[in-house]
Amino acid sequence: MLAIIVCPACRAELELTETPELVCTGCGLAYPVRDGIPVLLVDEARKPG
Repeated sequence: MLAIIVCPACRAELELTETPELVCTGCGLAYPVRDGIPVLLVDEARKPG
């Protein structure tokens, strides 16, 4: 599934972390994964660091 979804903000690839979050390799936004479902809303994302 990670092969077909991209960051909605910049269209870069996403990487799954242990947190669980999907972190964008481009802009760095971290999208939450709730109950196994990625929440790919920019308003729900956080900027790590």
